[in-house]
Amino acid sequence: MRNAIVAEGLTKRFGEIVALDGLDLAVGEGTVMGLLGPNGSGKTTAVRLLSTLLRPDSGRATVEGLDVVKDAVAIRRKIGLSGQYAAVDEDLTARENLRMVGKLYHLGTAAAGKRADELLERFDLTADADRQTKGYSGGMRRRVDLACAVVAKPKVLFLDEPTTGLDPRSRLAMWQVISELVEGGSTLLLTTQYLEEADKLADRITVLDRGRVVAEGTPDELKARTGGERLELTVGEAAEVPTAREALRELASGDITVDLDDRLLIVPVSIGSEALVRSVRLLDGAGVRLTGMSLRRPSLDEVFLSLTDKSRDSHEARGSAADDAKAPLR
Repeated sequence: MRNAIVAEGLTKRFGEIVALDGLDLAVGEGTVMGLLGPNGSGKTTAVRLLSTLLRPDSGRATVEGLDVVKDAVAIRRKIGLSGQYAAVDEDLTARENLRMVGKLYHLGTAAAGKRADELLERFDLTADADRQTKGYSGGMRRRVDLACAVVAKPKVLFLDEPTTGLDPRSRLAMWQVISELVEGGSTLLLTTQYLEEADKLADRITVLDRGRVVAEGTPDELKARTGGERLELTVGEAAEVPTAREALRELASGDITVDLDDRLLIVPVSIGSEALVRSVRLLDGAGVRLTGMSLRRPSLDEVFLSLTDKSRDSHEARGSAADDAKAPLR
């Protein structure tokens, strides 16, 4: 697969703050890359570098084969961008904003007007299309901004937390628009605070923390790194929990957790749905009455917390070691 976006060793400092510390990234053409990380992890800086709004201090990056420094003007003709805050002209109506963007992309007056009408309907803005956007709610201005980002049906689209502030209906509509663009061949780099959004849309996810990549893979691959699947079983009596735990030991891929009050056993497993069948047989053989069971995978929220917590522990350990090395000998 050809890569539409490539970054190699990108770094960016703002004074003493290291915003990006050697970012390596590859986004396949026609795919969605989700960029996750806590606040201050470097997500927005990465988007600004790749969309030519900032110049890297070192490293290199290309978008559609064009260098983000040498070919910045050419890249801007090929991409769409929506930042964290709605960037619309509040003295213009939504229709005027969209037509203006269309003309800036050289669509022509008629084509720009037609595309504006399409997007006004798509983003549920038709009823307010001819009202100045200064009177819009924050969520409505956000929808206009997102519509402006896709006016030219860009080959590469950068969306920095695109659905923040949107109501559930508008968020679902935006997800549909994104899916349609990708199906049409567009490539998307998406940063988001909604992990459900990344799980829903992203083909691959890169997790950043303190300007560094701490993990990369498909949503399923990242979930598997956090411990795989867990079998949750409820037995009839608290007195049966020890017997159940012993019976299930051969099935477990790690330590079994028990909750006597809820008569619950949590068993890490690595054999998928087969674990359901085998657990029933094992407990039946041990004479344990089973009242409930489910097979659960880690959520992306759990993956995110696990990966970033490990990253911070590692960072603190490196800092402590560095401080020790600098300490005077006594």
